[in-house]
Amino acid sequence: MKKKTLAILRNDPWLEPFADAINGRHEDVIKKEKELTKKSGSLVDFANAHKYFGLHRQTDGSWTFREWAPNATEIFLIGDFSDWQEQEGFRLKRGENGVWEINLPAKQIRDGQYYKMKVHWDGGEGERIPAYATRVVQDSQSHMFSAQVYEPEVAYQWHIDNFTPDVNPLLIYECHIGMAQQNEGVGTYTEFRDLILPRIAADGYNAIQIMAIQEHPYYGSFGYHVSSFFAPSSRFGTPDDLKSLIDRAHELGIAVIMDIVHSHAVKNENEGLGKLDGSLDLYFYGDSRREHPAWDSLCFDYGKNEVLHFLLSNCKYWLEEFKFDGFRFDGVTSMLYYSHGLGQAFGSYDDYYNGGQDTNAITYLTLANTLIHKINPSAITIAEEMSGMPGLAVPFKNGGIGFDYRMAMGIPDYWIKTLKEKKDEDWHPTSIFWELTNRRSDEKTISYVESHDQALVGDKTVIFRLIDKEMYWHMMVGDNDMTVARGIALHKMIRLVTLATINGGYLNFMGNEFGHPEWIDFPREGNGWSYKYARRQWDLVDREDLQYKFLNRFDNAMIELVSGVNKFENLEIEKLWEKDDDQVLAFRRGDLVFVFNFNPFKSFTDYGILAPAGKYRDVLTTDNPEFGGFGNVDEGVDHLTVADELYKPIGKEWLKLYLPARSAQVLRLVRNTRRRPKAQSKTKK
Repeated sequence: MKKKTLAILRNDPWLEPFADAINGRHEDVIKKEKELTKKSGSLVDFANAHKYFGLHRQTDGSWTFREWAPNATEIFLIGDFSDWQEQEGFRLKRGENGVWEINLPAKQIRDGQYYKMKVHWDGGEGERIPAYATRVVQDSQSHMFSAQVYEPEVAYQWHIDNFTPDVNPLLIYECHIGMAQQNEGVGTYTEFRDLILPRIAADGYNAIQIMAIQEHPYYGSFGYHVSSFFAPSSRFGTPDDLKSLIDRAHELGIAVIMDIVHSHAVKNENEGLGKLDGSLDLYFYGDSRREHPAWDSLCFDYGKNEVLHFLLSNCKYWLEEFKFDGFRFDGVTSMLYYSHGLGQAFGSYDDYYNGGQDTNAITYLTLANTLIHKINPSAITIAEEMSGMPGLAVPFKNGGIGFDYRMAMGIPDYWIKTLKEKKDEDWHPTSIFWELTNRRSDEKTISYVESHDQALVGDKTVIFRLIDKEMYWHMMVGDNDMTVARGIALHKMIRLVTLATINGGYLNFMGNEFGHPEWIDFPREGNGWSYKYARRQWDLVDREDLQYKFLNRFDNAMIELVSGVNKFENLEIEKLWEKDDDQVLAFRRGDLVFVFNFNPFKSFTDYGILAPAGKYRDVLTTDNPEFGGFGNVDEGVDHLTVADELYKPIGKEWLKLYLPARSAQVLRLVRNTRRRPKAQSKTKK
């Protein structure tokens, strides 16, 4: 019987020369899953390392602690309960396969106590935090981290047990708990729940993507140098505080996506997994591949089953224990290639199949997606990946790696490059439309103008590139500064055209919806350990005398418009008009027609665009005074198309509009005037 060709190969003939590699990777996953589930029977049951390792209270009240540390010669639990000394009663016993274990009476350990492991190995020793610790806290005096027993007498009671995200389309509000507060300092899960979630709900976003959840020793790493993979960062509050945040989001109809870091780990040995048992290659490569050349971190060895056990269990833990609705996997490009994608252009398909791919990492990512969707079929998985590897967001059964979405990382790069290098009069609609719609037809993407990456110190947000220092002096309502007017106009247009062309989802980083000024800079030695830029100035958008409210209102309006169209992201994008010398672009999605005039100087009267025949009504315009515009578009006028015999056969007529300079408008087809041909009568012979 002939083997069935994978759909990814059927859909893209250009991949045929690489069929052996694609089929080989597919088979690798099948083989590895069989190998891993030989005893457990299923991937879901295999991913239970967190239920076996770490500290657990048994049904009789006693405690069991286990750690995988094959290179260790002795391990003691040390903590409050032992005066931080090695005591015989807290010595672990070595079992099979390098697993160490100890059983302790209930009274030996209490909720709230701090603990670590004291690990000995040939030639050395050190204090270590258990790999599966679920709560890790930092001492305010010594700044050292320790695991903490977290066993509340009453388990958190969820208000929403089974939440199913309604994300058609997926509209993500990317956020960071610590910097979400107004005051200089570190925000908390509770503050975010009470103060920020209501803003997000009011803004119309249906998902949040939370950064920096996994514990990390250096706050300024943005959460990307993880030390304790199973511990939610204690600097923001307790695990129950995080659960309450997620619960409240679900009550508001908001899905919660976790920014998960499985691409690398912090190098720290006292806090992290580096040399946990004295060896270099416990979780990471032990050779020249151990350290990431660009990130100053350690690279997981995805070829070891124990590492797969750890990482897959980590996915399951966050889904089940905290009810996250999915993950945005960070640094996927780094995982896919032995080179980590550094210095590679990825200009042809050959670059994806030249032997430089880490097939072990590809297998892991595919298994992770399989596991996540088996646990929760409605879960959301997103790949942060910039090389463009085909099949990343294609289901495994079709020959892909199985992500639901991939980040369209070229779009923010395009906007930044345009703002930096091109005069306004050189913005070409053909280029804009191509960049926003150039993607694989079988993969869904997350489009965005800017994420946290574009807001970091050393870079500039879009609004700051547009207005710069004038933001400090001319953002008052009634101030007619032309630099500010230009910036506000383009900020709205850039966001609208990016959202209007999505084929999957849209993302905004918190505060950017209202043009949050300046950059993000976490406390560090170089800024005097200041929190000045590690916060969000919500008072700016709340003030009626400032123009930030205009940008926020427009963002709300465009999000509401798209949210009101079921599965907007699946509607065909039909280009109606593009003219580079006029700088006009128009396209249609369903009953909505989007028209953009990027021309900085020219407004057009009775500008003709070929569109389906009918009557059109304005439903959104950037020029509305409510959004900081000039009110040059009369939104109360219906527009009837004008027939043209030349285009009658295709049902197109001239839609004639007034297009103010630097403006966009969205019109809805409210009545189709095209007549259907009369049915011919049939006569019996």
